[in-house]
Amino acid sequence: MKKIAFAATALVAATALALTGCSGERGGDAGTASGEPAAAGFEAGSTIGVALPDKTSENWVLAGQLFTDGLEKAGFKADVQYAPASNTVAEQQNQIQAMVTGGAKVIIIGAKDGKQLATQVQAAQDAGVYVIAYDRLIENTKAVDYYVAFDNFKVGQLQGQALLDGLAERAGHDAPYNIELFSGSPDDANSAVFFNGAMDVLQPKIDDGTLVVSSGQTEIAQTATEGWKAENAQRRMDSLLTSTYGTAELDGVLSPNDTLARAIITSVQQAGKTVPVVTGQDSEVESVKSIMEGIQYSTINKDTALLVEQSIKMVGQLQKGEKVDVNDEKQYDNGVKIVPAYLLDPIIVTKANAAEAYANVPSLLEIVNSFK
Repeated sequence: MKKIAFAATALVAATALALTGCSGERGGDAGTASGEPAAAGFEAGSTIGVALPDKTSENWVLAGQLFTDGLEKAGFKADVQYAPASNTVAEQQNQIQAMVTGGAKVIIIGAKDGKQLATQVQAAQDAGVYVIAYDRLIENTKAVDYYVAFDNFKVGQLQGQALLDGLAERAGHDAPYNIELFSGSPDDANSAVFFNGAMDVLQPKIDDGTLVVSSGQTEIAQTATEGWKAENAQRRMDSLLTSTYGTAELDGVLSPNDTLARAIITSVQQAGKTVPVVTGQDSEVESVKSIMEGIQYSTINKDTALLVEQSIKMVGQLQKGEKVDVNDEKQYDNGVKIVPAYLLDPIIVTKANAAEAYANVPSLLEIVNSFK
């Protein structure tokens, strides 16, 4: 009897060990448009984690609500969390780890710092969790399954072209035009992509003398705005105006987003100077109003609802074991792998095309129509 009992105990232990060893497996890699095998899928109604960096941008706030509503409507349990205003990277790391421990099947991550999440996403992969990088690429790890974003290089190209168009329209004189360059936060991988896209358009015009960066600050390290914070952009613009534009006019500023654009404009206005052509991104309400008032020149419409919708679609495909839609498998090298991506098209917005650009965004269209 003792031998039978021992054998039974050993069998139970061996079975438990086997199950433990399989707990991190996902039943095969998820498929892509290139024809790779589909995943085995997972239970309907599973928890989906969404880790977002902060609430400093209107789009992050909107994304959180859209994810909560959209995932629940799709039949999932949504665990949407924001890192707090202070110590955000460490808190986001903790939140992701908690989502893994809590049994999330997919974690969608809008990274606060894409260079500091490798340990957490590796833990997710080891536990059998799929990781989708949302809007910002997660770097230096193989444990990122997909990336969903707007085409960020194209965003930069559109911003660069808008600056040129605005100068031709508003400068009031022929070239050369005095401009300054701003880029985003160095902890956001998108910052360099936006800047490089813009410089793809602007650098030839700098080289031929059409554009003059009077400060000489043309490198991304010189133009970066820590934390995407408005006060940092305003402080740098104040300094540039004092050091470089005492009696000279500033014709244009490349701004990577709307929050920084408004800070730059405030700096110029407080200095008593004419507002230059200023670009932006994100279609924030106050910037749309500014564009319609003829102050800020342009923004970019990246419809957050479409980006969230595509992310949730990918979650559904993973859950069902279907091939996941991607349309770019060459461009996004995170330092360890090319991350399969689904890229959406951004739209440049100026006063001239705002009604058309926001035709499917009722809240912004209402603002545009109020200026007619």
